Amino acid sequence: MPGPLVTVVTPSYNQGQFIRATIESVLSQDYPHVEYIIMDGGSTDETASVVRDYASRVTFISEKDRGQSHAINKGFRLARGSILSWLNSDDVFLPGAVKAAVQGFARNPAAGAVYGEGYQIDREGKVISRFQYTEPLNLWKLVYLSDYILQQTVYFRKDVLDDVGYLDEDLHFTMDWDILIRIGMKYPLEYIPEYMGCLREYAEAKTFSGGERRIREMHGMLQRHTGMRLPPGIIIYGLETYHKIWCARIEGALASRMKPVSKAAQFLIRLGAGLIIGCIVRRSQGLYPDRWAGHVLRYMLPPGNGRLVIEGSVPDGIKRFRRQRLRIQANGRPLGTFSVPVGDFALKVAIPPALQGQLLRLRITASRWVVTGTLSLGDAWRRVAFRFKSIRWDEPAEGLIGQAMATR
Repeated sequence: MPGPLVTVVTPSYNQGQFIRATIESVLSQDYPHVEYIIMDGGSTDETASVVRDYASRVTFISEKDRGQSHAINKGFRLARGSILSWLNSDDVFLPGAVKAAVQGFARNPAAGAVYGEGYQIDREGKVISRFQYTEPLNLWKLVYLSDYILQQTVYFRKDVLDDVGYLDEDLHFTMDWDILIRIGMKYPLEYIPEYMGCLREYAEAKTFSGGERRIREMHGMLQRHTGMRLPPGIIIYGLETYHKIWCARIEGALASRMKPVSKAAQFLIRLGAGLIIGCIVRRSQGLYPDRWAGHVLRYMLPPGNGRLVIEGSVPDGIKRFRRQRLRIQANGRPLGTFSVPVGDFALKVAIPPALQGQLLRLRITASRWVVTGTLSLGDAWRRVAFRFKSIRWDEPAEGLIGQAMATR
């Protein structure tokens, strides 16, 4: 049986120096059913002449647009594929990426999008490092804290985009984060542990040159999704951006006359920003990288049916963990308080009819915890309550998704 058609859209504007590598990375994929559309914004460099070498295998449209998001949406609406992706004209796919995406959807047909691992590359295309932020899906972290999904590895179901809406054309820096949040709040996102794409880093790249304008856009986008005036994610990204701006201004104002004062002020700004960022990253959700859960754990699940299944373990040998109890809330509504034994546990929590088929924002508060580490400038101490394994609905989401599609 032939596989589904995959449409790749490349938005382009005066990226002739990179676009050949982008095109080659798409056309060299070992998956046979790929449609490739390049939506060019009217480039005045060598882009058209480069694309001409691939004219028989590429749909090339060059006309003015209203920005990158508008160009991508135009390409998506022209697409014939049931699976869609976009690849910027300075980035590349890795071999086997499209096939891996198709296989990901085959494993989880309910997924609204799939994503994988990737690399950061330099201007010449040499690998700098793995994109260090990628991890299996953590919806709370995606919505409130961090865009840890590398866009160059993401593939969407077209019917899902028809349901949740295409890219927000008012967004120029955060449209990939926004669309993943909108999909993740309604459909599962499937993580693929394979290397699938590369992000090219250089000073002129849009993501790295957005500055204050990018942060303002990000703030508005996160406010809409979280309902918070100051979401934790904007504090992190804001400090990462503004501390560099503040240091540059101090350098310009003081370096020539008061160099020691300038260096001291910049050190304090960098230290303060780093401490605040580290504290928020480690503590805001209450879930640590080694899978310990804190005194309060926040978690999100896309819509599902049935009961809530919470899996974890209470380590033996720590007397204080005996008679551990977990108080669980969903969307501000108490679901009960549950005793968990020492060792592995799997709580099955009844969900009221009003919350069936709804996005769940969970808060799990433990009655007992221990403090590990020491209080220091590095903020190494933490309060831990149990080992976290997973939270899920006990009924698959396909039925819900099928109902949603049928009612559109």
